[in-house]
Amino acid sequence: MAQQAYMTETDDNGGSGPERRGDRLRRLIGRLASGWRGDPRIWRRGLVVAALALLLSLVMLLHSRIPNRFGNLGSLTETFLPWLGLFIPVFVLLALVRRSASALIALVLPAVVWLNLFGGLLSDKTGGGDLTVATHNVNADNPDPSGTARDVAASGADVVALEELTASAVPVYEKAMAATYKYHSVQGTVGLWSKYPLSAVKPVDIKLGWTRAMRATAATPQGKVAFYVAHLPSVRVKLQAGFTARQRDKSADALGEAIADEPLGRVILLGDLNGTMNDRSLNAVTSQMRSTQGAAGDGFGFSWPASFPMARIDQILVRGVEPVTSWTLPQTGSDHLPIAARVKLTGS
Repeated sequence: MAQQAYMTETDDNGGSGPERRGDRLRRLIGRLASGWRGDPRIWRRGLVVAALALLLSLVMLLHSRIPNRFGNLGSLTETFLPWLGLFIPVFVLLALVRRSASALIALVLPAVVWLNLFGGLLSDKTGGGDLTVATHNVNADNPDPSGTARDVAASGADVVALEELTASAVPVYEKAMAATYKYHSVQGTVGLWSKYPLSAVKPVDIKLGWTRAMRATAATPQGKVAFYVAHLPSVRVKLQAGFTARQRDKSADALGEAIADEPLGRVILLGDLNGTMNDRSLNAVTSQMRSTQGAAGDGFGFSWPASFPMARIDQILVRGVEPVTSWTLPQTGSDHLPIAARVKLTGS
């Protein structure tokens, strides 16, 4: 009886559980608001935060104007451009602590710029499509190439590109993927596995002195499609030299020239380009092809490093083909995540 009386008294004094928590939240908001009202200093405080917010907006908005002359700073910024959005909630917190209306208003600008650049990546785009493709840098030091091959084959992709193949691991991948893919070709350190016949297979010279790119025609049920597989040179961040990518940039230009000369109208590029779609140094390729990530991605699709992906440097690009959806696959024994895409060939 005493317990019942206690419960009734608690309910009569304002409820319990979610209702009481809601009351506490409303009181907290009320106290915060009362601290702002009637205080003319809210416009004078936080000017440094407001200035930083405007600077952040300019960096995101004018990232292509940041020069590459000093350690390829522009390309480095563009590689990690989406992460600049993390500064926005930090600045919001600082503005609230400083009780600065000026800073809060200034923060609207970087929020709008970031959403304009990357907001389209946050929505899931699904649909039909005729062909599923995948690409994976399998890592030359992969401790389990057989397991990696089985994982990629189980993705359901019709055509798969692998990069960073070693001579000793190639037979392992060939054996593990033979049951799923009847046709394949390995050129240097890259390879293409397909459920459809391949022809006109040849290496592509990307100015390295050894083969890290190839081209093949796949005879799909919807007609011929030219496939390119490429593994562009790695980039490095060095203390004195900064973000060094000269060889990568040279190879990207050569790859762009090869794709520009492609006679087939439908082209799909699969590979590790060691750069993001925002990186201006890949313009020779990206200016003539469409990214499945931006057009049909579900989220940012970061692929490297696999343990904590921070950048999308593995790419699926198309020309004369309509992207439908794009996604990352589960982690394998590699330091990259595999990525896949569904594309539409008919009517494209």
